[in-house]
Order: sequence, then C-alpha cells, then structure tokens
Amino acid sequence: MKKTLKNLVIITFVTLLTASFTTIDIEKKEVKVENSKVVWKGYKVTGSHEGTISINSGTLMFEDDKLTGGEFEIDMTSINTTDLEGEYKDKLDGHLKSDDFFGIETYPTATLVFKNVTSSGKNAYNVTGDLTVKGKTNPVSFTISIYGNKATASLKVDRTKYDVRYGSTSFFDNLKDKAIYDEFDLVADLEF
Repeated sequence: MKKTLKNLVIITFVTLLTASFTTIDIEKKEVKVENSKVVWKGYKVTGSHEGTISINSGTLMFEDDKLTGGEFEIDMTSINTTDLEGEYKDKLDGHLKSDDFFGIETYPTATLVFKNVTSSGKNAYNVTGDLTVKGKTNPVSFTISIYGNKATASLKVDRTKYDVRYGSTSFFDNLKDKAIYDEFDLVADLEF
C-alpha cells in the first residue's frame, strides 16, 4: 500500500512537472487585407443588392496547423454597392452609411472574435463567435474552410439584432414592396 501511494505521488509529480514545461504553440497568421475580400448581399421583396466591405485587420490562429481562433476588424466606412452605378449607387451607399442602417459616423468599425472552433472535416471548421455591429454584440455561427494560405467563410447576419431596423417587417407594418429582409449574407475570401 505504501509503495502504491509512493508511486502515485511520483507519477503525479512527474505529470505536473512535465505539464508546467509544456507550452501550447499557437501561431498567429495575419490576414493580407489587400488580397482579401468580403462581399455582402442584402435582400428585399423586389430583389437584392450586393457590394463589398473592407477588412481593417484580421488574424487567424492555428495550433499544429489546425484553426483555433480568429479576430477581425471591419471598416464600416468602406461599404460599397457593386450592383448599381451613378446616382443610384451613391444614394444606396449613403443610405447604408446613415443612421437608418450602420451609422458609420458613430460606429466606423465592426468586429468579429472567434469564441469556439471545432473541426467538421479535413479543411472545414464550425465557428461560433461574437459579432459587434453598432456597439451591439451577438453570437454568430458559421463555417470556414482553409486551403493552404487561403480561407473562405460565409455567414448570415440578422441585422435587427444590431439595431438596424430600417424597412424591417419585424418592426414596421404596411411596408409592402418596400420591405427589406432582416438577414443578409457575408462571404469572405481571405489570404494570410
């Protein structure tokens, strides 16, 4: 019994000593913002609009070549419509930047911080994170695929959770063909 207890103490001591000198090697890879692209698409009863938005900064974290985390800052002042031209493009860009939508004067950036990453296949991951838009933070879930030094992610965002209510049937009645759906899509093609 004494010998078993002594062996147990020694094993515990060796385990703790080994664990205290073992470090987790997390590699942070900066996203090359000039080579990366985020496309948005919003939907309304009578159709849709799409455009781009720029990334200020981004980092993906890896442990043994497996994705473990990420953080991004988005430049909300860069909202750009790509399916319109001229006066109509300028009007929509201005409206999206106004307080009716994203209020870029007060909220010039949005952030996404990965909270949990789980592998769902060879190069695919399910991610839950915190998305902050207009000073409001809500959880989002999405998938991301990693191939070499490139990643692709797509997610749906419910704008009403971030106080973007303009044209939402969740808040206004009798909008008819002026209604804008609450969810919009974001698709990111990243290089790091």
